[in-house]
Amino acid sequence: MTTLSRPPADPANRPKNSFKLKPWLLEGMPDTSGKRQGPHGRPSDAHKPQAWWKVMCLTGLDYFSTLGYQPAIAALAAGLLSPLATLLLVVATLAGALPVYRRVARESPRGEGSIAMLERLLPRWGGKLFVLALLGFAATDFMITITLSAADATAHLIENPFAPHFLEGQQVVITLALIAGLGVVFLRGFKEAINVAVVLVAAFLALNLVVIVVSMTHLFTEAGVITDWWTALTTSHGDAIMMIALALLVFPRLALGLSGFETGVAVMPQIKGHATDTEANPAGRIKGAHKLLTTAAIIMSSFLITSSFTTVMLIPAAEFQDGGKAEGRALAYLAHKFLGDGFGTVYDVSTIAILWFAGASAMAGLLNLVPRYLPRYGMAPAWARALRPLVLVFTVIAFIVTIIFQADVNAQGGAYATGVLVLITSASIAVTLSAKRKKQRGQFIGFGIISLVFIYTTVVNSIERPDGLKIAALFILGIMVVSFISRMRRAFELRATHIKMDEKALEFTANASEGPVRIIAHEPKHLSASRYREKLQHAQQASHLPVDCDAVFIEVIVDDSSDFEQELQVVGKTRHGFKILEVHSNNVPNTVAAVLLHIRDVTGFMPHIYFRWTEGNPISNLSKFLFFGEGEIAPVTREVLREAEPDITRRPWVHVG
Repeated sequence: MTTLSRPPADPANRPKNSFKLKPWLLEGMPDTSGKRQGPHGRPSDAHKPQAWWKVMCLTGLDYFSTLGYQPAIAALAAGLLSPLATLLLVVATLAGALPVYRRVARESPRGEGSIAMLERLLPRWGGKLFVLALLGFAATDFMITITLSAADATAHLIENPFAPHFLEGQQVVITLALIAGLGVVFLRGFKEAINVAVVLVAAFLALNLVVIVVSMTHLFTEAGVITDWWTALTTSHGDAIMMIALALLVFPRLALGLSGFETGVAVMPQIKGHATDTEANPAGRIKGAHKLLTTAAIIMSSFLITSSFTTVMLIPAAEFQDGGKAEGRALAYLAHKFLGDGFGTVYDVSTIAILWFAGASAMAGLLNLVPRYLPRYGMAPAWARALRPLVLVFTVIAFIVTIIFQADVNAQGGAYATGVLVLITSASIAVTLSAKRKKQRGQFIGFGIISLVFIYTTVVNSIERPDGLKIAALFILGIMVVSFISRMRRAFELRATHIKMDEKALEFTANASEGPVRIIAHEPKHLSASRYREKLQHAQQASHLPVDCDAVFIEVIVDDSSDFEQELQVVGKTRHGFKILEVHSNNVPNTVAAVLLHIRDVTGFMPHIYFRWTEGNPISNLSKFLFFGEGEIAPVTREVLREAEPDITRRPWVHVG
């Protein structure tokens, strides 16, 4: 068996530009192994996994930080019904999202998440397009996490009584400064910061617990608070059935309280498993992920329920409105009210820190998501594997989103909820399809019901607050346009990430005493002996192939033309007395070119490839090549070789007749 690492056309191996900015931007460009920087990435080889509860704090940067604004948004959206609507949210969390993502963790233990599950369940171009659409919603989720978290951190800063007065009215400027600071951190090189996450999350949850306990004490000791709320609720909304119906209608507006599950499975590679774990069966890591998801869901559900009661009953409704002191910071309002400005300031500092770090976590999520899919699809420029160019792109997009929404927390809630809900809905559909494929009828029905609930929630949220859908549509459109332009621009690259030849294939190509190696391209749809004889005679007549040469046929079987990069296995076979090199791949010309270069480097003999001209319109044949991996074979093979090997004396020969 012979091997050859990635061929010379790999952009990462091309000579560096002498211009200093470009090497700096592309510094540390990861390879195609999937390893990424940041807390959501696959850890490096030297990385030491952590206990599940520490990794929970990492995902808690996204999940728990929503306590900074979720209670205020819930109170504004549902009013007096906020506790009941929040209770429905908790039921959806514990009985819906939690079992869905526990199964996602079991079936995707390397951190790929539900998108990768759907990619496997929906192959070829349909699956690729679906994944691109989901990436648009995921980008919405992560991008709005950055902008909303920064905006809410700004609100906590400005509303603090000790904040300088000149900060008032500067929400957009301060939010942009926080986002810019986030970009600078990543440009300098973000390192995994689990220990920092543990400190931030522990402090934030402890402070929230103090605020909740003190607020609940006031709730039960102050006369008339609970009865006044109940009287107002029954007067406004009638009987219990009407309340439940209205709560179901407003429940989708609270859906951003479900934001932590996709991140929870993304950080799975960080979890320390058992000593007996294997790559094929990381049972310990999966068990740790289940503990992480369950514990985080229970903690968050407890805080959501208690905060919904305390904020609605103890804060005047007017304070939740635009310009109110509780807008986007309900628990901070209670902290200052009941525990004084000193404690309230400590709470504000903790909230600002975790919200800013939540933006860092979301940025890291984007930096893992885009390189994981788009370059592998051929649908992103080569520099999309580098960290710094992506940081600049995402930072600029975050600036634009912040300016459009004017750093308004409530205005971004709908867009955030849309991204979260679509990802959870896609995960529900993925596990439903998985259960169906494995013929698990009970789980199929259960996950199907959960999928219907989240589909309803997503549709209602999108209708009531279409901002998220519009932003996601823009992301999807941008991803689609960039993807297909990139796919066409990279069409003539060598796509083989690795090439292997078995002993028989090597014997076929290395038995010439002086060379060259004569190879005839043959379409594997016609495998009769007469067809091989006709192809050999045509090469001898049209391309003057020597009659006494020991020619070898090469057959490329196109499996999934939507794939871009692929490892190639060259297998030697004998059929009807003819020598065959058989390769399964995603396209014909790029594969042939890669194999020719591999044969040249392994055997030391110069390969000569013999083609027939392709019949039909050249434009339609080129389209077939771009989308189906076939079509205009001979000229495209020659062009791929030309780009891969600039030295014409070392370039394999292409004969067409």
